[in-house]
Amino acid sequence: MDPRSEVLLRQAELFTGSVLLAGLPADDLLHNLPDASGWTWHFGDHRHLGQRFGARTTFGVTPPEAETDTAVLFLPKSRELTDYLLATLASRLTGKLLYLVGEKRGGIERAARQLEAFGKPQKLDSARHCQLWKVRIEQPVPAPDLTSLAQRFTLDLADGPLQVVSLPGVFAHGRLDRGSALLLEHLDGLPSGHLLDFGCGAGVIGSWLKRRYPASQVSLMDVDAFAVEASRLTLAANNLEGSVFAGDGIGDAPEALVGIISNPPFHQGVHTHYQASEELLRQAHAHLERSGEIRIVANSFLRYPPLIEQHLGSCQTLAEREGFRIYRAGKR
Repeated sequence: MDPRSEVLLRQAELFTGSVLLAGLPADDLLHNLPDASGWTWHFGDHRHLGQRFGARTTFGVTPPEAETDTAVLFLPKSRELTDYLLATLASRLTGKLLYLVGEKRGGIERAARQLEAFGKPQKLDSARHCQLWKVRIEQPVPAPDLTSLAQRFTLDLADGPLQVVSLPGVFAHGRLDRGSALLLEHLDGLPSGHLLDFGCGAGVIGSWLKRRYPASQVSLMDVDAFAVEASRLTLAANNLEGSVFAGDGIGDAPEALVGIISNPPFHQGVHTHYQASEELLRQAHAHLERSGEIRIVANSFLRYPPLIEQHLGSCQTLAEREGFRIYRAGKR
């Protein structure tokens, strides 16, 4: 059981009736709170919860429409995303209670101050290295417009400007990270066919691929609903077409790809998490055509070349800069 869930269950009498658990972990909490429902923007968690609890969980960037007696937000990593989530939950809870739970090392004490926008926060519990806070929503709160919270910026690339629309919570929100910048410089000469931007974030790589290779089919995939929505917005801002969808790792990717391009994620919340990246390297061959290849950017300290050579073929280092390396491997 996730320690944040354990803290909630210490106060289980507070969470009877219809409770919306926003950003809940994929554990047994819904089993212990039989009248509660879940809302998540992590596709892997949604799939796991859906297999056990069916329609009691929803996935997306907005909460389910059904009325609820109260709501609990499991603190995300991003402060901007926390602002949006608190506001969108508070807009449905006038006169009711909104709870916030999170790990101390995740910044729960700082985040609790964000509750002051809605009332006077009160700490209810501190255990399992987590804290539980509440606030009563005394005044009506307008529902936030997610797209109005987007950060829009222009990348001046070698082949012309690219418009980017980044949403709260998306990796490298409002900027181009150094790894992706380096990767963009080493994407020439890709085979013609179906290309995948794996872990697409705000859609920078996928949009560039579609512009550079207009005859190719381009798909963009991410585990995060806010990244999926941001990628759709970025494609639209550049008058480009692509298939954008949520997936929990390379197993959800299409087959018969000629190229998998990725700045693979290795953080989940406040935790370092390499599983998705390592599974990508182990399973990419099953999704590539015989002439297909993979190009990724990774921190220099990560020992990816042996894994790439074990499962794909000879690994080339195309570039190295500022602690990042670009790796390329063709399917053998």
